[in-house]
Amino acid sequence: MIQDQLSRPLHDLRISVIDRCNFRCPYCMPGEQFHHAYQFLDKDQWLSFDEITRCARIFVALGVKKLRLTGGEPLLRPDMDVLVRQLAAIEGVEDLALTTNGSMLTQWAPRLKQAGLKRLTVSLDSLDPAVFKQLSGDRGKVEDVLAGIKAAGAAGFKRIKINAVVQRGVNDHAIMDLVRYFRGTGHVLRFIEYMDVGNQNHWKYKNVVPSRDIIRTIEAVYPLEYMGGTEGGDTNERYRFKDGQGEIGFISSVSHAFCGTCNRLRLSAEGKMYTCLFATHGTDLKEHLRSGTTDDFLAHLIRVTWMKREDRYSELRSQLRQSPQHLPKVEMYHIGG
Repeated sequence: MIQDQLSRPLHDLRISVIDRCNFRCPYCMPGEQFHHAYQFLDKDQWLSFDEITRCARIFVALGVKKLRLTGGEPLLRPDMDVLVRQLAAIEGVEDLALTTNGSMLTQWAPRLKQAGLKRLTVSLDSLDPAVFKQLSGDRGKVEDVLAGIKAAGAAGFKRIKINAVVQRGVNDHAIMDLVRYFRGTGHVLRFIEYMDVGNQNHWKYKNVVPSRDIIRTIEAVYPLEYMGGTEGGDTNERYRFKDGQGEIGFISSVSHAFCGTCNRLRLSAEGKMYTCLFATHGTDLKEHLRSGTTDDFLAHLIRVTWMKREDRYSELRSQLRQSPQHLPKVEMYHIGG
């Protein structure tokens, strides 16, 4: 086990397989910036499946136990079940998951399950068709996502995580719609505080709805019982309904930063390694992968990068944003959420 400067072990690897998405969510890929003429990466700039698998093997040998596939929208990448099968075969991988907007799950869920994917997370910020349309950049339909979740359940994904980013004045009025819909289904609804990811979403603190306010809103209707916090690298504070109708979670990166236990590393679609969701720069692995570098050298590079890590952006957000040296951050669509 390797540890960083704050004694945090390397445990989770999030792998972005593509920098493109079929939605234009304003907090991630706003349409005015990522328009039809925007130049995304050429396909030969993406890591190949074999390159991703090679990296994953090295990371697992260094202590990684959990792999999560992200994007952009990962299901836009052709033959994703092939990659899932390759990663599932790596000895030492205890958890293999994928995050998606859910719009293509009806066609993909059975293939992913058969290939060895263990868990799914679906992003769904509102059940209101008009609000959903706005939050997908006029690209998605809520009924397609709900159909995808249903298809995934039928394929064998019985405990899907449903992630909802809450923004004040945008979708905070419809929190209880999501709660009522997923309560008792066996799926786990998780509310995420609106964060200043990337550089394009014009984030302001006044637009954040703190988790404690959401909890009060829910408890006014359905009493909750606290289950546990963010120990062990978990980002999620867990609650359950006292009447036994399931679990609900809260990811509070703004109001209750959990940097102290963060054990995640991220690999972008073009092969750069980032030690934080809010990082300003990454370490290029692709140039080494394509120049004949040995696994031992790559492992050394990863080990040294992690051991130098001291990121804790969410704990220092206010002072970092006000600093004259405040630097642009990597965009979330490059490294997943």
